[in-house]
Amino acid sequence: MTNTPANLTAKPCIQVFALGDFQTNCMILTQGEPEKGKSCWIIDCGYEPGPMLDAIEEQGLVPEKIILTHAHADHIAGLIEARSRFAGVPILMHRAEESWMNDPMLNLSAALGLSVTAPAPESFLDDGDMVSLGDLEFRVVHTPGHSPGSISLIHEPSKLAFVGDTLFAGSIGRTDFPGSSFETLAQSIKEKLYVLDPETVCFPGHGPATTIGREMSSNPFVHG
Repeated sequence: MTNTPANLTAKPCIQVFALGDFQTNCMILTQGEPEKGKSCWIIDCGYEPGPMLDAIEEQGLVPEKIILTHAHADHIAGLIEARSRFAGVPILMHRAEESWMNDPMLNLSAALGLSVTAPAPESFLDDGDMVSLGDLEFRVVHTPGHSPGSISLIHEPSKLAFVGDTLFAGSIGRTDFPGSSFETLAQSIKEKLYVLDPETVCFPGHGPATTIGREMSSNPFVHG
């Protein structure tokens, strides 16, 4: 569990669960420490989501939204199970990947010998949108490249970013998938992420957290 500095009035609290064979970082976000009856977001919901969903139930949290950083199978495969436990919780994502939810070729599950499908989203997020959890306001940043509908969620007051598979600690998202582009990804990173405060902590879709400053100075794929 990671907390932002205590001097902030609205403090994000992130619980990270590395789920499934791909160890996809799926997260529970609350304002402040988890408490019974408190609203939360689910950020991505991949294969074998049980540990994350169990934690929500055990802590008595109330899912308010499921936000998808993108619609590859390892980020959406647990949505049906999530909806079976928390009926009606809305799913939000970028419109560019709406059709991927029910297309195993595009969401890459077909390549794994599976056919992952997921519930349709209730609404869409676009670049510049603001989404709120209590007093926390996150800015939506469209960061295509790994996939055309990839988004990042930025909370400037706490220097926090959820970056999906756009940027990793010492690496970047793959660009050999349908709809991927290295040039587009590099542009997203340079123009949308590297302009953030260097102290911004990034929670990626796989692997450990990193900072914008660290990646700008040492990422071997996209230099600052």
